[in-house]
Amino acid sequence: MRKLAWSLVVIVAVAVAGCAQEQKSNGYDPSLKVYRHAMDQAPSSIDPVQASNVYANHVVLNAYDTLYAFKYLARPYEVKPNLAVDFPEISEDLLTYRIKIKEGVHFIDDPAFPGGVGREVVAEDFVYSIKRHFDPKMRGQGAWLWQGRIVDLDEWKARGADYDDPVEGLRAADRYTIEIRLNKPYPQLTFTLTMGYAALVPREAVEKYGLEMSSRPVGSGPFKVVSYDTSKIVFRKNEKFRQEPVDIWYEGYNPETQGFSGVEAIQGRSPPFLDILEIDFIAESAARWNSFTKDNEVQYTGVPNEQVDNILLSKHPVTLKPEYAEKYFMYAGVEAGFVFQAFNLDFPEFGYNEDPERARRNKLLRCAVIKGFDWAKRNESFYSDIGVVFPGIIPPAVPEYDPDLPRWSVERDVDEARQLLAEGGWNADNLPELVYGTTSSVTSRQFFEQFRGWMKKIGYPSEKVKIKQFATFGDISKAWKNSTLPFVAKGWGLDFPDAENTLQLFYGPNGSPGSNDANYRNPEYDRLYEETSVMLPSPERTALYQTMNKMVIDDCVAITGLSRTRIMLWHKDVIAIPDREIVGGFFLKYVDVDRTGKADAGGSGT
Repeated sequence: MRKLAWSLVVIVAVAVAGCAQEQKSNGYDPSLKVYRHAMDQAPSSIDPVQASNVYANHVVLNAYDTLYAFKYLARPYEVKPNLAVDFPEISEDLLTYRIKIKEGVHFIDDPAFPGGVGREVVAEDFVYSIKRHFDPKMRGQGAWLWQGRIVDLDEWKARGADYDDPVEGLRAADRYTIEIRLNKPYPQLTFTLTMGYAALVPREAVEKYGLEMSSRPVGSGPFKVVSYDTSKIVFRKNEKFRQEPVDIWYEGYNPETQGFSGVEAIQGRSPPFLDILEIDFIAESAARWNSFTKDNEVQYTGVPNEQVDNILLSKHPVTLKPEYAEKYFMYAGVEAGFVFQAFNLDFPEFGYNEDPERARRNKLLRCAVIKGFDWAKRNESFYSDIGVVFPGIIPPAVPEYDPDLPRWSVERDVDEARQLLAEGGWNADNLPELVYGTTSSVTSRQFFEQFRGWMKKIGYPSEKVKIKQFATFGDISKAWKNSTLPFVAKGWGLDFPDAENTLQLFYGPNGSPGSNDANYRNPEYDRLYEETSVMLPSPERTALYQTMNKMVIDDCVAITGLSRTRIMLWHKDVIAIPDREIVGGFFLKYVDVDRTGKADAGGSGT
């Protein structure tokens, strides 16, 4: 009954706000600043402990606070304090971090608190929030970030995960000071504290709402959620959000590449600037495009592949046709992430097998599938031929990327693929069934059919390459976490600009339900990962990263990879530089709208 009651309150609240429905199709008073964003999937949970994808993070980072964030406009990306007063004080041995948080920050008003009034955020809230990831009852998705890193935290889990049981290496030194003690240096620790996983959650709300936390955020972020379902989430401005005037130059503003957007208008003002923020979850690209071009629905979209030739004057460089440049702002750039496919090596048909001979044959099978994959055609068919194809798992967005790495693993060779199958003794009769998991959409089906066609060319019978479709992204994510699919096709958006964030995708201890969906277990790879995990950035660390990258390629673990060139459009009454990458949902608190309709600086950015 509690969930139903809250939903009814939300409906009433939104209805009251929309007092001028005849004046504007979205139902809000024209005096309100409203921005409607669009994303291609809905999150399955908006509880930080389950914030395992970009969709959840866009919500979590606006409803909750994190200690650190990424500067809104800086490219390359730079970290800044957010709820933290400053960067951590770090001991000389790099094992102890002390972080002061801002005083006077409050959670939103909510019935979880005495009298319904949100209390002050304190250091103990961070301690509690990280503990949740290690509570078996939570089935947290973020434990891999801190597993084995923080003194006594894994042991706390083993002792029964009693929240009143202190953790030696994770404590509130005083009301506003967090102390973290590490087992070994962890240079990426501050990066992890920018992520939705590290958002501060009040214990009172978790104890009151339990599983409802997956749809009912209680945070201290710039917005508060008033309604949420699988089609849309609606936020209202958090009137209690702290006043922090924006310095766009500190945020990394570059007038040459970003001046067109009008973001100078937010200089010296305190976000959030919107009264209402909506995020529409629209899976089909055609539907997103139609909503965007109606001009009275969503105000932002990524450009669907089928529209690229219609709207672009040039692909190199990406340039809009005049009729579109007149109506919309555009920003284009290579994503901080990549798309890839991986074999789940837990399946003895393709991966690890107790029979050494079968294991050898399995590797040849995987290598054959990789050689049969046509990245050039995939780029042309689905990424407008403007994606960046590269070998391995270190994408172009990170400084450790090697542009000179041999490209044999991303170049199709049908004859070689057939030879590899023959060497492994594989034929149409004994090849194992390959189940291709994907979400239920037209585009996903097209991906699969293209893949199945390539496999047929190398001798894989079409009837043995099967599709298994999942209704939502959340459903397929559960299948990956539960290791129930032999073949994983997905994208990975970088959490921070360090190749460690993609190399950890193949680190053995991160196997399912962790981030290593391939369940790759290579002792030498794991040893090097652990060695580099305590190293500061250096040429030596980069060389070791690249050695690990070659191991993944040589073991034929994954078909990889391609970084998409994102083309983003938004209406000219929107003042923003959108970001789906590392900054992600952080950018939304800086969005403003020009109700006069005069925001038109012209141009675009890359």
